[in-house]
Amino acid sequence: MIDIQGEVANGFERVKDAFAANFDKHGDVGAAFALYHRGQKVVDVWAGVADDETGRPWAEDSLQLVFSTTKGATAVCANLLAQRGELDLDAPVVTYWPEFGAEGKENIPVRWLLSHRAGLPVVDNAPSPEEALAWDPMIKLLSAQAPVWEPGTAHGYHALTYGWLVGEVVRRISGKSLGTFFADEVAGPLGLDFWIGLPASQESRVSPLIQGGFGTTPDIDIEALPEEIREIAAAFISPDSLVNRALFVTNPRLEFNSPEVHAAEIPAANGITDARSLARMYAGLVGNGVDGVRLFTDETVANATTEQSNGPDKVLFAPTRFGLGFFMDSTFAPLGGPKNFGHAGAGGSLGFADPDKDLGFGYVMNKMETGLAGDPRTLGLIAAVYASVD
Repeated sequence: MIDIQGEVANGFERVKDAFAANFDKHGDVGAAFALYHRGQKVVDVWAGVADDETGRPWAEDSLQLVFSTTKGATAVCANLLAQRGELDLDAPVVTYWPEFGAEGKENIPVRWLLSHRAGLPVVDNAPSPEEALAWDPMIKLLSAQAPVWEPGTAHGYHALTYGWLVGEVVRRISGKSLGTFFADEVAGPLGLDFWIGLPASQESRVSPLIQGGFGTTPDIDIEALPEEIREIAAAFISPDSLVNRALFVTNPRLEFNSPEVHAAEIPAANGITDARSLARMYAGLVGNGVDGVRLFTDETVANATTEQSNGPDKVLFAPTRFGLGFFMDSTFAPLGGPKNFGHAGAGGSLGFADPDKDLGFGYVMNKMETGLAGDPRTLGLIAAVYASVD
């Protein structure tokens, strides 16, 4: 039996049991989970091993890179600017970023960046990791890039480019990098341990990812697979496929366990946080917020959760559903309720808000899994949460 550390409020014991089951039944190595309900922290638990090589235990202050769960934090920044009247989501991107208009992109509205409709999930000439970490080279490449489908006619997951696209709009308006804007306007007011661009002083707290096959090119016998998934499997392992190019972008691929990647700003994928900060961020968007701080108005929540994209995804081999930068509840990303909004990350991390139940949910882990339609670890936690709230 795994030793669970932390605190659980009365009535939420089954959430602790679901968290323990993730270790006993689903292979978790090191993980943390937190839940806010009506502005109060009701679950804050952690367990296991933070560093699988050294045996360092997961501590109360352990941090985790959360891949695309970062996109929710980036979406918060853009929606805050819209709430303040500084960003018009229906204005062309070139209003804020004039160079973006090359190759027929002059009429793409900001809204399409947030909802994965811009047709820019890849760049034709794969940049080096050094270029991706430096920011400006990626902005120049995306400014010059032609869309790979007619913008607005379809959506497809902008796995990495989303962060540079939305982040540059935030930078042009605010004069701050996305990571700095997030630190000043979101993490600071809410008291979060959450960085997009990790200070070197925090690196020792990070739990290294256990890849579990993600990010590698596995040796798969395509012909031995069921016929209905051969095309999908072939695309995932082909370096020339749209999905592969969108997921990895650079050549060679970024090494997400490296301090250099942690220190950079990749606002689609390299957020580093803990479960309580992830849950607290989402709790700070709904209801009465937390400790007197609420970042989103009801109108902003309604706008951010209005469906922008739904159905077949031109990058991923599954239907996806998006609001303004957030995943909306779907079979691809189950979030527990039709009005819930948040974001999952590769491998299994998840954060979301439930505006009706006034919940903020956060789960982080180091053992990556490869499921595409809901991770059994988060599905179990979601079920336990909703069995515990009225």
